[in-house]
Amino acid sequence: MHINEIKIDTPEYQEMVTLRDDVLRKPLGITLDLTKLGNEATDFLIGCYEEEELIGCVILTPLNSQELKLRQMAVHANWQGCGIGSEIVGWAEDFARHQGYSLIRMNARKYAIPFYEKLGYSTYGDEFLEVGIPHLAMQKEL
Repeated sequence: MHINEIKIDTPEYQEMVTLRDDVLRKPLGITLDLTKLGNEATDFLIGCYEEEELIGCVILTPLNSQELKLRQMAVHANWQGCGIGSEIVGWAEDFARHQGYSLIRMNARKYAIPFYEKLGYSTYGDEFLEVGIPHLAMQKEL
């Protein structure tokens, strides 16, 4: 397994879009809106591979010079529960520190809260709906 940054104008990015669509949107009946992908040009895109197969990914979106938003965390169904998500988040945190960021925020799906809490993230604020499902805001100082 290896993890690395993905560039936006590559076949690897297209694989990432497909994985996110399969894991995050299709189960909710949401259709991918290709017009929103243009905003990802300034994001840090991270992919996790087993040999040449993309098995997980995450996006880090800069909010300001110190804070990033972790979003679109996805692990292929065949690899969920194998520690891949923890590896991706750990790599993303190290990457963020190296880039000079000191805080990661996210809107986590309610069922994923225990996963992120194990990794040191804490919730703040009230529960809210996003894409029709309950979420909580979370953050971690790096």
